[in-house]
Amino acid sequence: MGKTKDKKNNNSINFEDSSLYINRELSWLSFNERVLSEAEDEKNPLFERLKFLAITASNLDEFFMVRVASLKDMINAGYKKLDIAGMTATEQLDAVLIAVHDFVDKQYEIYNKYLMPLLVDKGLRISDVSELTKKEGEYVDRYFDEFVFPVLTPMAVDSSRPFPLIRNKTLNIGALLKKKEGKDGVDFATVQVPDVLPRILEIPATDSDTGLRKIVLLEQIIERNLSKLFMNYDIITSAPYRAGRNADLSIDEDEAEDLLKEIEKQLKLRQWGQAIRLEVSEDMDKKLLKLISEDLGVEDNEIYRIDGPLDLTFLMKVYKLDDFEHLKEHSYKPPQPVVAFSGDKDIFEVIREGDVLMHHPYETFENVVKFVEKAAVDPDVLAIKQTLYRVSGNSPIIAALAKAADNGKQVTVLVELKARFDEENNIVWAKMLEKAGCHVIYGLVGLKTHCKITLVVRREEDGIKRYVHLATGNYNDSTAKQYTDVGLFTCAPAFGEDATAVFNMLSGYSEPLGWNKLSLAPLWLKDRILDLIKREEEHAKAGEPARIIAKMNSICHKEVIAELYRASSMGVKIDLIVRGICCLKAGIPGVSENITVRSIVGNFLEHSRIFYFENGTSPEFYASSADWMPRNLERRVEILFPVENEKLRNKLWHILDTELKDNEKAHIMNPDGRFVKEKISSDGFEESINSQKIFGEEAASAAKVMTTQNTRVFVPEKHV
Repeated sequence: MGKTKDKKNNNSINFEDSSLYINRELSWLSFNERVLSEAEDEKNPLFERLKFLAITASNLDEFFMVRVASLKDMINAGYKKLDIAGMTATEQLDAVLIAVHDFVDKQYEIYNKYLMPLLVDKGLRISDVSELTKKEGEYVDRYFDEFVFPVLTPMAVDSSRPFPLIRNKTLNIGALLKKKEGKDGVDFATVQVPDVLPRILEIPATDSDTGLRKIVLLEQIIERNLSKLFMNYDIITSAPYRAGRNADLSIDEDEAEDLLKEIEKQLKLRQWGQAIRLEVSEDMDKKLLKLISEDLGVEDNEIYRIDGPLDLTFLMKVYKLDDFEHLKEHSYKPPQPVVAFSGDKDIFEVIREGDVLMHHPYETFENVVKFVEKAAVDPDVLAIKQTLYRVSGNSPIIAALAKAADNGKQVTVLVELKARFDEENNIVWAKMLEKAGCHVIYGLVGLKTHCKITLVVRREEDGIKRYVHLATGNYNDSTAKQYTDVGLFTCAPAFGEDATAVFNMLSGYSEPLGWNKLSLAPLWLKDRILDLIKREEEHAKAGEPARIIAKMNSICHKEVIAELYRASSMGVKIDLIVRGICCLKAGIPGVSENITVRSIVGNFLEHSRIFYFENGTSPEFYASSADWMPRNLERRVEILFPVENEKLRNKLWHILDTELKDNEKAHIMNPDGRFVKEKISSDGFEESINSQKIFGEEAASAAKVMTTQNTRVFVPEKHV
């Protein structure tokens, strides 16, 4: 499947040279730029462009709350160690803030210059309140009086009332006030825009309407009626602002007597972390800005003067408006039934007949849910064990586990309480499962349990049989419709033994002497990956076929990157499909000239981790919960598992091969580390390839063939 290129002498390569690597934070910003390019792409339907723009805003919020916050913490702590690209924390922060300012300018250029005029052309205007007719203004004012005014809490600042704590990510309106009578001087007041009310309000159509639908933003409605909140004052100036804060939890697990209670306590503090970003309206009065920024303690380079509405995530609300389906993407197929599970066969019977590999979201996640639901009520099932990292808000898997415990089965669930921004949700589920009678483990001290594994122990005629599900993605029926992942069902004894060992290790102090099939982080997985890369080097030395194809979310582990550089210099052909962070540079002469890097950003979020090693003439395929990052390989419990069935290996090869041919949604890395979107040749001879559409169409075709051979009717899931 791959041929070895010319071998190079790698003795002269200094793998410690920081110029060979890209800074992690700047690489992440490059990923968000690729998402932003989808908002800019005229080939995408208008409402999809709005959605992509909203996603970039949401991504940026999390980036500041975690990554920028981490840089600030390092600077405050006097941390001097250089990163993989040879940058200090201060240098990283300076570079990041410059890049983010440029990025935000680009966001609002796309919003103002391209998307808003197109929206008007399609019959929708996001109106400024100053543009409303008298009748429309009266409607907005009545809405304020009836629904908004009772909810608001205006906060004045004076000698007896200090500057209030501004919660993380909340939208606020600041104002300078002057008393109508009495003392001279200017007072400051602020009011939070309530998130319990809709951010957008649609103006009812009038008789004189031209057919143009209008919506206005809640903060503008409040600002228009601000005088009603401060009856005895004149409003000198007012403007919206929004603060972003450090939201990374600081938990001393060794000192915490009760991890659940400690996380609950830390969650309450998340809203009040150090301010690290201030977004303000571009026309905010200088005196008002000075007052707010000084109280929040932000520097000038942490202030973002916005030419448009703050917090573009509101565009997701616009996306969900009725009657605009014609401006959305409908060419992607909804999740389809898995052919292996067609007919009336019991799910355990199907798995006994052979391993089953599912490719989500193209193939439905329903079978994973049914696997747990069936196990919960099957009288022959003795035990269910599962790891949960992120689950949906109304999870059918949680309900099934609770039912299993109620039915007297041994149910053990590891709920990772430290799953960032899902801590609160996971605490709720953990308490519910405990109440139902499940044995709940709250993760391991110092590690996050990120692996995705389910073990069902069943009594059968020939003895005890273990059924295992392993996956690259979470047990989340909601994101399973939006993220691309693969999952494997098997009852092979070697996998069952390993799965038992995994749960014994997680629940107690048992550490197996060896593994049959699985490789686990943080103890064994990194070495396994390095050994697999080195094996390809040996094949290249011997003049045998040597190739690596690795698909993942991110790669920034220096030791792994250096080994890939070494393999490339020895002639191993390496193709990386990396959605997000990539600290490796492709195409450097003598170092990485045999390495290509591509990133696919499309309708679905690329989330699967799939690995191919040519191994001379005996190729091997693996899937994993782990990216090639220090946190995954050294600070998390992760699993790498092989896929050995020939038919399933061909399925994985098809996924990798198709994504390497994608020329619609792929971005290719240049030697300078920058990504350029793949372009289809203008001569008309090159076929347009969108890998996500192809996978969806293939799943739909297979399902169609299945339904013609089956009387059972399948109703596809609603496409999200």
